Amino acid sequence: MTANLPGRRRVAALVAFSPFALAACSRGSAEARLRARIVAMQEALEARKTAAFMAGVSPDFIGPGGLDHAGVRNLLRLQFLRHAKVGATLGPLAIEMRSGGADVTFKVISTGGDGSFLPDTAHAWSVRSAWRDGADGWQVVQADWAPAL
Repeated sequence: MTANLPGRRRVAALVAFSPFALAACSRGSAEARLRARIVAMQEALEARKTAAFMAGVSPDFIGPGGLDHAGVRNLLRLQFLRHAKVGATLGPLAIEMRSGGADVTFKVISTGGDGSFLPDTAHAWSVRSAWRDGADGWQVVQADWAPAL
C-alpha cells in the first residue's frame, strides 16, 4: 500500500497506520498466536513429530499424577510405538486471556490405530489447561484431563 507513495508521504502513512498495527498486536494477536500453537501441536501429534509437539510444553509442565515434561515426551513415544497412526480431534477452544497467560478448556477425541479406515481406539476427554506466553512462544504449563463421557 505505501510502496507507491513518495518518501515523506510513505513515512506519514506508516505513522498514521501505526496505532492500528499496535492495536492488532494486542490481546487479539496473543490469542491468535495461542490458537496457532495449539493447532501446530495437534498437527505435530498427528505427524508423529515429538520435538515439534514438545515445543509447546513448558519445561516446568505439571499434569495429573505428577506428570512432568519428560513424562509427556514418554507418553507420546508410547502412543507412537503402540499405534501406527494417532489423531486428535479438538472441539471448540474456550480461551480466557489473563496477564501473561491464558486458561484454555476444550474437549478432544484421541484416536489410535494401524492406519486403516477406522481407528482401533478412541477416547473422549475434557481438558483444562494453563498457558504462559514467553520467549519460546505459548507453552502449556499445567493441564488436567478426565474422560468426557
